Amino acid sequence: MNKSLPLSVAAGALALSALPFLSSAEARPAAAPAMGDIVDVAVGAGRFDTLVAAVTAAGLDGALKGPGPFTVFAPTDDAFAQLPPATLQFLLDPANVDTLTDILTYHVVPGSLLAGDVLAKSALDTINGQRLDVSLQNGLPFVDGAQIVVTDIQASNGVIHVIDSVMTPSFTHIPRTADQAGTFTTLLAAVKAAGLAGVLQDGGPFTVLAPTDAAFAALPPGLLQELLKPENKQRLINILTYHVIDGRVFSDQAEAAGQATSLSGKTLNFTSSNGMLFVEGAEIVAPDIDASNGVIHVIDAVLLPPAS
Repeated sequence: MNKSLPLSVAAGALALSALPFLSSAEARPAAAPAMGDIVDVAVGAGRFDTLVAAVTAAGLDGALKGPGPFTVFAPTDDAFAQLPPATLQFLLDPANVDTLTDILTYHVVPGSLLAGDVLAKSALDTINGQRLDVSLQNGLPFVDGAQIVVTDIQASNGVIHVIDSVMTPSFTHIPRTADQAGTFTTLLAAVKAAGLAGVLQDGGPFTVLAPTDAAFAALPPGLLQELLKPENKQRLINILTYHVIDGRVFSDQAEAAGQATSLSGKTLNFTSSNGMLFVEGAEIVAPDIDASNGVIHVIDAVLLPPAS
């Protein structure tokens, strides 16, 4: 996934509880079930003071004291201390509460997932809307580059896993994410010509099936130039909106559903073969690129909608 402003800090191998792949000499005793909610447990632990202050500043403490259940990946005070002081000061400024909320909700997953549940997945959908990558590196569990150092701290409305760094979602909207990739010059020019740049920048969330410059170059000679003429603007809009789905649809969700309705109103069909995912015959060559207002799947051909 595409993530901006990475803040992960390397940490030594710390023991985990309730993970079967660790030896008994490395494992910590499992924490006793807590009677309090997630916020109460975090306060009582004594090493999440910054996290609790941030949750309170964002006005999320009431939600995290609610019924849930929630799975919280909780950075310690030491993890927050790795941030530049100016960054933490910026986040705790009431004027920047939206940014703080985006970061904090990126650490919360719906449901109560124990360590085994987390490690059984390759990605987790957060309340923020973006996804966390789950991986094992040298036998140690990581989530979006943050090491999970203590697991399965029980609360009445969920579970806490302790991580050693603050995770940051993407703060880059869809057009800028595409621009930074450097391989969507033609797509961005077409989006601008169709008057859709503002929608893809400020609206959403959207799922964008993004043809590369090479995909546009493979169109029949003269077609692109014809589409970019002002008199063909509606036709261009119809083609581009055929590449956009309302809401975030990650690749595994698209594969499971088999179909999705594009913003043009036309149906998109997803198929898989030999471990590859296709949409209307175009291969999804790079799936699940996060943006602040959606997700991008890179495709190797331009999709031309069927005639009405």
